[in-house]
Amino acid sequence: MTDRSAYELEAFRGDIDGIRVYGDPKQVELRSRDYYWYSPILSEELDGRVGDIVVIPQDQDEVRRVAAAAAKHRIPVTVRGGGTGNYGQCVPLEGGIILDITRLDRIIAIEPGKARVEAGARIARLDDAAHAVGQELLMYPSTRRIATIGGFLSGGSGGVGSLRHGMLRDDGNVGYVKVMTLEPEPQIIELHGPDIQKVQHAYGTNGIILELEVGLTRFTDWVHTAALFDSYLTALCFALTAQETGLDCYLLTPVERRFATFYQKFGERFPADRDAVFAMVAPAEMGRFEKLAKEFGGAVSFAMSKEELHSAGLQPAYECGWNHTTLQALKVDKSWTYLQVAYPRPFDPELVIRQMERYGDDLYMHHEMARLEGEIQIFALPLVRYRGRDAMYEMIREFQELDGCDIYDPHAYTIEDGGMKEIDTAQIDFKKRADPYGLMNPGKTRGWTPDMAVRA
Repeated sequence: MTDRSAYELEAFRGDIDGIRVYGDPKQVELRSRDYYWYSPILSEELDGRVGDIVVIPQDQDEVRRVAAAAAKHRIPVTVRGGGTGNYGQCVPLEGGIILDITRLDRIIAIEPGKARVEAGARIARLDDAAHAVGQELLMYPSTRRIATIGGFLSGGSGGVGSLRHGMLRDDGNVGYVKVMTLEPEPQIIELHGPDIQKVQHAYGTNGIILELEVGLTRFTDWVHTAALFDSYLTALCFALTAQETGLDCYLLTPVERRFATFYQKFGERFPADRDAVFAMVAPAEMGRFEKLAKEFGGAVSFAMSKEELHSAGLQPAYECGWNHTTLQALKVDKSWTYLQVAYPRPFDPELVIRQMERYGDDLYMHHEMARLEGEIQIFALPLVRYRGRDAMYEMIREFQELDGCDIYDPHAYTIEDGGMKEIDTAQIDFKKRADPYGLMNPGKTRGWTPDMAVRA
């Protein structure tokens, strides 16, 4: 742990004079949080962890001044974007500086198939700008409205659009990253191709991301829709068949009927006696979508443009999937939490039914159809009734050992425990170069040990 008495905040503030700073405890606390409260376990561990000061640079030159001063005074730095993560990625474990990069929001260039953008740009603004020239993002999190593109790269892995374009780390989704080091004379490092993985999903532990280039594809005016079925098994099989047969969708999200109580705005569009598949479907494919649903004994309950949904007071389909399912439930009942599950390939829908039978009312199922490394990969983000830490980890053990699933633990705040399961030596080697004093988001990776820090 960093000894807070060992660094001089006032001297740091003097060195960055003219850059916007907040020291008000309420402002600092607000920017020291993300959505970790989805997990009662993380709430126990992270409540009360706050920074000492919030710094909001207006451009990359100001970021350089902040980085230099922080390194000079050996003050920990936690970079923050929209704060929409779920694992405490932007919660400072050792105080110090909260570096809010949301003013670094320039859309530098939009070209055919790609966009160059500063890391603090809101994803919705970037995607809307791409729409204006007939393109769209390959993927985005369900928190599209408020998440930043740099935060998505640092803490995300996939989301809406992963059905078509794979996970964030797959080839072609991110083409370039510009990183600033945290040292008395900050340097710029440019990453291309596979080297991008050195900072992707690194929780901001190894360099300040300034810019990135993300892939774009042709714009589609997606139809937001849902199909209803008599059983969850049928809903799963329908979604799997839709994906396997190449039906052009941006989202396919099976959600079981017990979620209906959390989606009350939809009323009879998602009743409590039917299981749903929320989807974003290409307009030319709606006929095939409806026909396939009918073949599985189902029916389409609504089909609207995003504007029509807004007029009807309904959220877009992408806010009915991914981790927005957890958010919808927690708005109604705080006793829920969740898991993140990757199923063995090829996917067996019957395994899901056995899991539902095993856990009964302690688990509500929801799945996401995606791709990973070019192959179909099915994920689940089930709601779990919280019965304590021991019960949670017993459930995780059963998913892994009895069912052969991989769990990306949403109740852990370190990179390795949350998903990687092993230390990424390439990221640690890059940290030695980009953060030689070990000041960036300390405590979030077990791969870094205090003896690795430069002492001079």
